[in-house]
Parts: sequence; structure tokens; C-alpha cells
Amino acid sequence: MSKVSEGATPGFLVWRLSMKWRVAVDRAVAPLGLTHAQYSLVASLHGMQRAGLRPSQRRLADHTGLEALYVSKLARGLESAGLLERTRDPDDPRAVQLALTEQGRETTRKAIDVVQGLLRQLLGPLGGPDSPRAREFTRDLATLLEAPLDPFGTTDHKTEQS
Repeated sequence: MSKVSEGATPGFLVWRLSMKWRVAVDRAVAPLGLTHAQYSLVASLHGMQRAGLRPSQRRLADHTGLEALYVSKLARGLESAGLLERTRDPDDPRAVQLALTEQGRETTRKAIDVVQGLLRQLLGPLGGPDSPRAREFTRDLATLLEAPLDPFGTTDHKTEQS
């Protein structure tokens, strides 16, 4: 066990791992003109488009866990860079749909390859991405992501009756 993790809480370790991942992805995709947040957006959009979807900014925000206003800001920047297009949803004029351009698809494919290499490195100590330990780790992360969090602690406390 490293000095960083010795006696550390799970919350601290999750934070450290997320920061380690964010910095590594930022550095890896920078030569492609992307940040980690932009990568999260275009990679998610790439997957959704491959599934035949043209998601709204709101749906992409929900999918990525990013704030809707932040997704809008990222989308505007990616549009200016020629990587995606934003159009009004024909079924809901208030909604904006997103789609990768050809240049965006090419850049995203390159970025996904780079990040997959990082993922193999990260999961190497667990036996690699296809190992039973990595699959269990992925299930555990998914379970934690689905657990509700209430920053004010009101969901865990029962009210006392007089």
C-alpha cells in the first residue's frame, strides 16, 4: 500500500483516482486539441451516434454527468473548432441537438484509441480490462455511481416523532 493510500478513506481514494485519471486524459488528448471534458462529450456523442441517436444537449449532459450549462459551453467551443454541429430539434424548438462532424468523428476515434491505451495501463494491476477483477471493479463503480448522494444528509435521517 502506498503512503497516499495508507489509512485513506474511500472518498479520498476515489477523489485521488479521479484526479489522476483526469490529468492523464487531459495530457493524452491535448495533442488532438481536446480537454478531458471535451473528450467526455465527444466520446459519449460518438457512442450515441453509433447507436443511431442524435441527442440533445440535455440528454448528453445527463449521460456524461456534466452540468447542462457546461455542456452548452463545451458544445459551442467544439462547434467553433469544427468538431460538432448544433441544430434545433425539429420536435422541440427549445432543444439543441448535437452531432459530430466528419472531422469530429475522426478526432474522436483517435482520442478513443489514446484513452483506451490509458485504460489498459490503469487496469493493468487488476489483470487488464478483460480480467475478472477489472469487471468486478467496473460493477462496483457502477453501483457507487447509482447510489443516491444527499449533500445535506436529509435522506438518511428519520425524523423523530414526539
